[in-house]
Amino acid sequence: MKKTMDRKNGLSRREALAVGGAAVAGGALLLSGRGTAIAQDVPGAKRPREGTAADTGGSNVNQEALPPGEEGRDYTPVVVPNGTKLPWKVVGGAKVYHLVAEEVEHEFAPGLRATCWGYNGSVHGPLIEAVEGDRVRIFVTNRLQAPTSVHWHGLLLPNGMDGVGGLNQRAIKPGETFKYEFTLRQSGTCMYHSHHDEMTQIGLGMTGLFVIHPRKRPEPRIDRDFAVLLHEWRIDPGTSRPNPNEMTDFNILTMNAKVFPATAPLVVRTGERVRVRIGNLSPMSHHPIHLHGYQFLITETDGGRLPESARWPETTVLVPVGSTRTVEFVADEPGDWALHCHMTHHVMNQMGHEFPNMIGVKPGAIDRKVQPLLPEYMTMGQDGMGEMAEMGMPVPQNSIPMVGGPGKHDYITMGGMFTVLKVRDGITSYENPGWYENPPGTLALPASADDLEQNDIRVRRNKN
Repeated sequence: MKKTMDRKNGLSRREALAVGGAAVAGGALLLSGRGTAIAQDVPGAKRPREGTAADTGGSNVNQEALPPGEEGRDYTPVVVPNGTKLPWKVVGGAKVYHLVAEEVEHEFAPGLRATCWGYNGSVHGPLIEAVEGDRVRIFVTNRLQAPTSVHWHGLLLPNGMDGVGGLNQRAIKPGETFKYEFTLRQSGTCMYHSHHDEMTQIGLGMTGLFVIHPRKRPEPRIDRDFAVLLHEWRIDPGTSRPNPNEMTDFNILTMNAKVFPATAPLVVRTGERVRVRIGNLSPMSHHPIHLHGYQFLITETDGGRLPESARWPETTVLVPVGSTRTVEFVADEPGDWALHCHMTHHVMNQMGHEFPNMIGVKPGAIDRKVQPLLPEYMTMGQDGMGEMAEMGMPVPQNSIPMVGGPGKHDYITMGGMFTVLKVRDGITSYENPGWYENPPGTLALPASADDLEQNDIRVRRNKN
């Protein structure tokens, strides 16, 4: 069954070699004629705009709109680990949503909370899910102390609905409610965010994902469809608010506004076809997101679905600031597989920045000499930062350790933008299944003396 799966929408390890060769030829097409190929493939790219002579009917309200798409019938619903989705109801043939911009007390991980700005009581805002051809009517109520607006990032819509404060509309004043209404003329992974005083309001968390499913469900169907929004923050230890004025030295890097070990795992059944949508509304940084154990196909950008000839296999996908990327693969190897940003400082938490370099320092008797004056003094960092986190060193109020949390086999010395893809045989629930039990003979263990002798391995003793 796995060998005959359509390669258009996913990649198993058994398909990797075949797809790799095709990707070389596809890469040549990508370089020579990608613009033309994508223009022909983007749903709705050649449709008439709202309010033009090509429209039918005498009102803009329902031009081009189709009957509201329904979950299960028209699409597999998106899963938002640690997140929420915005509810909707149908009124007059349109899907009606209500976003409330407000101050939110948010927990990034146990021990670290901050007063942020978000939507509907959450950071980030709830994911908006709809279907190509839906007419959407989105009410935005401003409960902040400052004016705001909402930009529908990547969406094709009338100019007056684009949401740039001062350019396309006046700002939404505190206490006001604005109405945005348009027909969805595309499919793909888009985003939304404040477009008024962006440095402050995006920096405080006013962002969210906007997923538009195609009207005709593509084959083969996706079994598990995940959405992850990346962000970065500056929260100094002991403080209670992010600093949106920070430009370079961010110390909290999040997936759906959580840091490991608070990030929820992505749970799938062995053999399922998986899609992971990744959006990046970080203030400054691009993020190379790496998945262990698999090769995937990059199938979408924020411009829409890529033609088959323009897709290529990867294990790491770079998600630039203000962009989305979508990857797909077949989960054909069970286990606990890391999914994380590959910038090493982005898998650390507070106090991992501006730390003096102690690597290789030999403290000698300094601890014994200093402790009569400072009984709790302990030289740290000479062997790296993992030992410090594992020892459970105390941290300032309202802050978390630099890295990690307990794993099955040892302490996991990563934090920040880190989570786990959990692939399991025959599961009947997508609840966290716990740690993976490695079959005999598939787990790396200490080599025995007989192993070393039989393989003619000579080990030098550590001089330290």
